[in-house]
Amino acid sequence: MHIRLLHFASFRETLGRDEESREVAEGTRVRDLWQTLGSESPVLSRFPVPPPAAVNREYVPADTILRDGDEVAFLPPVAGG
Repeated sequence: MHIRLLHFASFRETLGRDEESREVAEGTRVRDLWQTLGSESPVLSRFPVPPPAAVNREYVPADTILRDGDEVAFLPPVAGG
């Protein structure tokens, strides 16, 4: 199944891209996708649990099952001052 993955702020800087297309297996959950990203990036692997995520522009829990054509975004932590 095909998904579109969006990267924002520090995640975009870490991964070096704004977005990407990915093939994922049927039954993949948001947390599974995060684990895959963490295995590809030492910076992202520092997060013990997935950051907040949105699927199709709506916040979802980490156990949400992805569907073909979904747009997924993980929201990086933000510091303010």
